[in-house]
Amino acid sequence: MILTVSGRTDSYMQFITVLIIFVFVLLITYWVTKWTAGYQKSKSSNTNIEVLETIRLSGNKYVQIVRVGRKYLAVATCKDTVTMLTEIPEQDLVFSDHNMSGTLKFRDILEKIQKRDLPDQEDGRDE
Repeated sequence: MILTVSGRTDSYMQFITVLIIFVFVLLITYWVTKWTAGYQKSKSSNTNIEVLETIRLSGNKYVQIVRVGRKYLAVATCKDTVTMLTEIPEQDLVFSDHNMSGTLKFRDILEKIQKRDLPDQEDGRDE
């Protein structure tokens, strides 16, 4: 009888230990990912080259608008090549204001989805 109780206790302790180690590894992974992203962002900031927009044409073919210094270029990028298509005058470009502050936060995206999926309940009735 005592062996059965201690066997269950050992199983629970092993489970708790594995769970704690798992959470610890997740936290370390999160921290290292954040640190790496910040490091890479600081390395690429204040540069003269910036990709403004990208559109995918097929599996590995893209057309990008790139700012190089004060010039704007349209380039085609493929698996092994990059080809300059044309130079674009700045006045021909349309800059959107909705994402000028950087990347969207996951929380903002989730809130937009929740607002869109909730039924209209202004009059107190479900539709």
